[in-house]
Amino acid sequence: MNLDGKVVWITGASSGIGAALARRMAAKGARLVLSARREEKLAEVRAGCENPEAHFVMPLDLTDPEGLEYAAERVLEHFGHVDVMVHNGGVSQRGLARETELAVDRKLMQTDYFGAVALTKALLPSMRQRGEGRFVVISSLVGKFGTPRRSGYSAAKHALHGFFESLAAEEHAAGLRVTMVCPGFIRTQLTYHALMADGSPQGSMDRAQAAGMSPDDCARRIVRAVERERREVLVGGRERWAVLLKRLAPGLFARLIRRVRVT
Repeated sequence: MNLDGKVVWITGASSGIGAALARRMAAKGARLVLSARREEKLAEVRAGCENPEAHFVMPLDLTDPEGLEYAAERVLEHFGHVDVMVHNGGVSQRGLARETELAVDRKLMQTDYFGAVALTKALLPSMRQRGEGRFVVISSLVGKFGTPRRSGYSAAKHALHGFFESLAAEEHAAGLRVTMVCPGFIRTQLTYHALMADGSPQGSMDRAQAAGMSPDDCARRIVRAVERERREVLVGGRERWAVLLKRLAPGLFARLIRRVRVT
């Protein structure tokens, strides 16, 4: 897939993986839609991209269904279509399931799952009409397996896999494609904003996250996967091997995940 001239919409574009993806895709010649809650941060990201005048800032809140419909209408009015929808926005979690308030679980699902689904459904008619389009879904390794203190976050990421794998099968004949991305430990602010059991932000970076891959290196691998039209890609360090371990030795995996340091 050649990104030159393509319209690419990125949620969670104000920092971390989203901002790094914006810079790399702009360098490839893509025209960007940059979305997140903080408009001033999006403006900074746009200014740091090549050809900033070619890009469109569209602030949104993934927990606001009506706002998502409005955002989709505005983007389609501005560019006429979207070639690639990158579902990157989301929030993580750090809390035991037994202690986590149900409102936190609901917020995780609303932000990490329903927001992506709502934007997807808003874009499906125009993509089907054109006979092409790609959804790039930034899931997580915990979308492939669960770990302690991530029950709600892992559930939302597992839900993304179920929805988009079904969508890929349903819409293949219509020319639509899906790339599932499963990052491991990436050095972003994700853990600072991770929700604790009572819904408050953690406010600190996990040790494993701090030692992880840089957002720019992560973005480079994601862009390469999109260009090669990969269906799924695991991004990170040795933590990626946990996916294979669970598949080949599920009993051993279960024993190890109970003891492994996941923060």
